[in-house]
Amino acid sequence: MSKANYSTLRTSGARRARRARAGPARGARSVSVHTLIARGAARLRRARVFFGHGTDNAWDEAASLVLHAARLRHADASRFEGRRVGPAAQRRARQLLTRRIQERIPAAYLTGSSWFAGLRFAVDARVLVPRSALAELIERGFAPWIAADRVRRVLDLGTGSGCIAIACARALPHARVDAVDLSAEALAVARANVRSHRLGRRVRVRQSDHFRALTGAAYDIIVSNPPYVGAAELKGLPPEYRHEPRVALAAGKSGLDSVRVILREAARHLRPRGLLVVEVGNTERAVRRAYPRLPFVWLQFARGGGGVFLLTREQLPGAVRRRG
Repeated sequence: MSKANYSTLRTSGARRARRARAGPARGARSVSVHTLIARGAARLRRARVFFGHGTDNAWDEAASLVLHAARLRHADASRFEGRRVGPAAQRRARQLLTRRIQERIPAAYLTGSSWFAGLRFAVDARVLVPRSALAELIERGFAPWIAADRVRRVLDLGTGSGCIAIACARALPHARVDAVDLSAEALAVARANVRSHRLGRRVRVRQSDHFRALTGAAYDIIVSNPPYVGAAELKGLPPEYRHEPRVALAAGKSGLDSVRVILREAARHLRPRGLLVVEVGNTERAVRRAYPRLPFVWLQFARGGGGVFLLTREQLPGAVRRRG
């Protein structure tokens, strides 16, 4: 999962000692950002909230909420560890933490933003919180699987917030990207993010049920983080997931409903030597069982995450035969 990293805000004992020797802080009721984060992280740990929507630990989750409450830029996080904030910011931070704990709302929905491939995106409950391992592959320009300078067209199937499409446009400067989703609500978020990143000339947002509205279109890369959660797994997900759009998670009894469509139809929309890259998460085992003859390459990521397969166009025709 791609995550924001706030670990630089952790201070050593020596640095805390230097601040203590510097004398009393201005304003008796002010506290440092570091202290607020530490208190927030302790609350989150005690409450045993689930981490998995952009962060994977209590400290980073608390930092995202505290920085937002204090109206400090995430990009400058390392500069703010000793910054002192007053009662109003402390109150906002406490309120955000309380909602995070009591309502189990992912932090990204509380702050209205998330990070993916080093880029900031506006998010809300109309779209999934960006967290795909695909960020690492996109940052590398899909190397070593394709030469970035020959990529002219990319399809992001199931774009949600538009984070994958926009990250692809940044990493592949010669490419035009189609950002496709069935949900009109999700597409409204994607369009706002495309405008924010000033990529309106290169990223086209389109409504389509998989490939249905893309007749005749062909791409060098099709990348997708489709719905892939099976019925049993969906019932057992932590409560944080209930705030996300069900249509972006649920994929039938086995979690394969969307994947089957992609594997059946992708070849018709790929150029020669084109790539199909799909994240299926915990449904990887079901995909392997359903398609034993497909020569999947299951990608590995230095920052963690998995369940992402890669196939070339030439591996798709005639090879997609589901067992049973």
